[in-house]
Amino acid sequence: MSRPLELLSPAKDIECGMAAIDHGADAVYIGAERFGARQAAGNPISDIKKLCDYAHTFKAKVYVTVNTIIYDNEIEATEKLINDLYEIGVDAILVQDMGVLEMQLPPITLHASTQTDNRTKEKAAWLANHGFKRIVLARELSLEEIEEIHHSVPGVELEAFVHGALCVSYSGQCYASQYCFKRSANRGECAQFCRLKFDLEDANGNTLARGRHLLSLKDMCRIDNLEQMAQAGITSFKIEGRLKDINYVKNVTAAYSQKLNEIIKRNPGLYHRASLGRCKYTFTPNLNKTFNRGFTNYMLTGKKTDIASFDTPKAIGEYVGTVKEIRSNSFTVAGTSAFTNGDGLCFFIERSGKPQDKRSANRELVGFRANRVEGNRIFPLKMPTGLQHGTALYRNNDKKFEDLLSKPSAIRKIGISMTLSEATDGFELAAHITGESKTSTVNVAYEKQTPVKPQRENIIKQLSKLGNTPFECNEIKFIPHDFNYFIPSSVLANMRRQLTSELMENIHSASPSATTGTRQGVKTGNVTHETEIETTPLQTNKGREWLLNISNHLAKDFYEKDGIINAPCAFELKQPKEPLLMQCKHCIRLSLGHCLKHERSDARWQAPLYLRLPDGHRFKLQFDCNKCQMNVYAET
Repeated sequence: MSRPLELLSPAKDIECGMAAIDHGADAVYIGAERFGARQAAGNPISDIKKLCDYAHTFKAKVYVTVNTIIYDNEIEATEKLINDLYEIGVDAILVQDMGVLEMQLPPITLHASTQTDNRTKEKAAWLANHGFKRIVLARELSLEEIEEIHHSVPGVELEAFVHGALCVSYSGQCYASQYCFKRSANRGECAQFCRLKFDLEDANGNTLARGRHLLSLKDMCRIDNLEQMAQAGITSFKIEGRLKDINYVKNVTAAYSQKLNEIIKRNPGLYHRASLGRCKYTFTPNLNKTFNRGFTNYMLTGKKTDIASFDTPKAIGEYVGTVKEIRSNSFTVAGTSAFTNGDGLCFFIERSGKPQDKRSANRELVGFRANRVEGNRIFPLKMPTGLQHGTALYRNNDKKFEDLLSKPSAIRKIGISMTLSEATDGFELAAHITGESKTSTVNVAYEKQTPVKPQRENIIKQLSKLGNTPFECNEIKFIPHDFNYFIPSSVLANMRRQLTSELMENIHSASPSATTGTRQGVKTGNVTHETEIETTPLQTNKGREWLLNISNHLAKDFYEKDGIINAPCAFELKQPKEPLLMQCKHCIRLSLGHCLKHERSDARWQAPLYLRLPDGHRFKLQFDCNKCQMNVYAET
């Protein structure tokens, strides 16, 4: 049997969620009013229900994020929320806090959020044995590591991020925002610590880099790696962006949907889309035209040195050419790009005023808006300082493209095939969804009359009028082949309406619903492993049990049942001594050309190294070269 591939898109709100479905998503994930890991992207239950009803029309799914850690005084509200979500037909919830598994839950499907730090086969097996149907993997994993996890827990669905902003720390293991600003990333309040400017200092106080965004990463883009990821065992391909606007959702969803369709077309019988319907667009998707800090596929195909965006945490956009000629109030661009009034443009300037090696350059991004455009001549409202002949120019806001996306930009239809045939006392109209075997039928009693003139063309016309339904007719067959009867248009219209109603009923009755989950962490017992695996949540953090993020008595009870006694509470409740704030696969030494393992390091770099904020806060860096991991500690 072919394997379903799911494109999972973000939804800041119901409008974004519906747009994601319209533009090709097989599922969307959205936050409720509380307990989602994006505090600024909450939605009322009534909106989520509407989104479920709309998504289920296409057999698409809706997942809700309940993936913050929860305090004791929030347990009752969390239980009520999950029960409400189950009642409205949500297909699954994403969970971080293991205390949820000790609550009085309905049989709702559970997905282990990436916030549960899912980077090993041991952790995956542990989660599977506690009833999680799906595991959202850490972004840092390679194809080989993904494949190893898949082979270890083949009965569990694996979800992986493919596009969007990158957290520099393993998700769920970042405490920098809480430490510096009392805003917990595990509570959906991340203050974007990793996008700040830092100085890099050594043990002797020498400044090795000044005022650079040393923890800021480029954005992820794995559109060219989807087939490899599917082969490694990924079921769901996740787009980051529950804080992004609707145009981002439209463009990125459309681009990845088209790519998945190409993969399926190249592999007939191996894969199929997880939902129904195909999309037609009024635009050509282009990932370079949507917010990005430059792209990387991160660690998917091995360790990279160019994953960071040291110069700016802002959007760079697409390269559009170089500055050719500068006048007092305008300049021309050498290149083939076309410009529009209102385009957002930007370029880099060197603080030192002269070119330097990219690894050590102190560059700043300068942005401006094109007030007026005449061909390739740009008239800014105010000429930007630092623009020179030969400067590389980027467009981070394409006004024409954004205007196109701001209008209705896609339509999604489910293809059906109809068959009109004779019946004993009249006629039968049958239909099935393209690619599926189940047939819906309606019968009408009507006297068979031989027409005065041929009726086939009118029959096809009337039956094809599917209007505002989600269906489009791909084919109409007749039985017998020489079918030749008169059927009034009103009768045909009534048969068509009855048939589409039955098709809709069949889709909704077969729509995946939240009825296959497990209650209160009861082990499923149906997950098979190729090898015996010691399942423990402490595999990567032995001796640092506070990293379990235990923030309520139910989570404490859960871990005690699992053999973890007297584990300390979460960082948010009690700050540990010498706290480890981040665990990163990104290594500053590697990115700056001073890897201790693979490159000759500059002898002037005396360990340990420190990051310093302008307010004086210092953070000690530890380089675990065996794991190729950089740890960031608070200096106490």
